[in-house]
Amino acid sequence: MQKKCLDISLWQADSTAAIASHLPAMKTTKTDEASFAIARARMVAGQLATPTRCISDHRVLQAMAAVPRHEFVPESQRHLAYDDGPLPIGHGQTISQPYIVALMTEQLRPHPTHHVLEIGTGSGYQAAVLAQLVRHVYSIEIIEPLAARAAADLQRLGYANVFVRSGDGYQGWPEQAPFDAVIVTCAPEHIPQPLVNQLKDGGRMLIPVGPPQDQKLYVLEKQRGMVTQCAVLPVRFVPMTGQGHDR
Repeated sequence: MQKKCLDISLWQADSTAAIASHLPAMKTTKTDEASFAIARARMVAGQLATPTRCISDHRVLQAMAAVPRHEFVPESQRHLAYDDGPLPIGHGQTISQPYIVALMTEQLRPHPTHHVLEIGTGSGYQAAVLAQLVRHVYSIEIIEPLAARAAADLQRLGYANVFVRSGDGYQGWPEQAPFDAVIVTCAPEHIPQPLVNQLKDGGRMLIPVGPPQDQKLYVLEKQRGMVTQCAVLPVRFVPMTGQGHDR
């Protein structure tokens, strides 16, 4: 799928170019890339489009097959990039299991015209998947080195419709609100009201909620100013820090 041609911006950092200069791209051979492409195809067939997991949206499956997950993990973890599980990315954070990324993306019901807010950029992988499916992704990461790295990697890989900001995601991104959809990839102990306020009428939010040992993934829908919520499944995400942790 052809990517949109907008400028990527990194807030509260020197500049994307300066960051990228400290993060040289890992060199891979054509053989490596062919092997990774086969691994992605196997990931989609064996982990996502199965009778037990039932990821069926063809656009989501195409995005998962297209995005190079190995580019968003540390070099030491690249051989595990397409395994069925999360991986550490530093600073006590992880890149989510491919199935969870696909599930949350499908449940968000992304549309090509959508403007989406993501809380918890992490590696940038979830934002890259969404970038294949929506018009704009606005992503906030509280850990500044992760925000810098994700922004540089997303720019290097050509995801120019993703905008990364370093900061506390609890308050969302009011300057760009309202959003057609909101996806949260860290778990607060309650649903942040500012994120609900920034969701358009008719919009959907995916958010894990609860303490580390008792989290559930919720789908919220806003209709005529009223919000309904439904628990999808038990999950385990890193806790939301900053204001979401303090309250």
